[in-house]
Amino acid sequence: MSVFGIDALVRILSHFIFIYLTFWTLNSLRLDVLFKKGVQYDRQIRLAYVFLSVAIGFQVSNFFLEVIFLVRNFFEGIVL
Repeated sequence: MSVFGIDALVRILSHFIFIYLTFWTLNSLRLDVLFKKGVQYDRQIRLAYVFLSVAIGFQVSNFFLEVIFLVRNFFEGIVL
């Protein structure tokens, strides 16, 4: 039963870490040139960065978790 809890914790941490890394990476890009200029758009631009970070970070996290799962299953199949 505790294996499921650990697996869930690893997945949650992985998602948050990759979302943070994506947000950090997106801030280094000059994506602001794609948005309208003006103080009234600052909140919308920040929200767009957050949504884009969540979308990309979640997909990247799922990719790495799936690779880890497949490698683990591969080696379990070899041992048996």
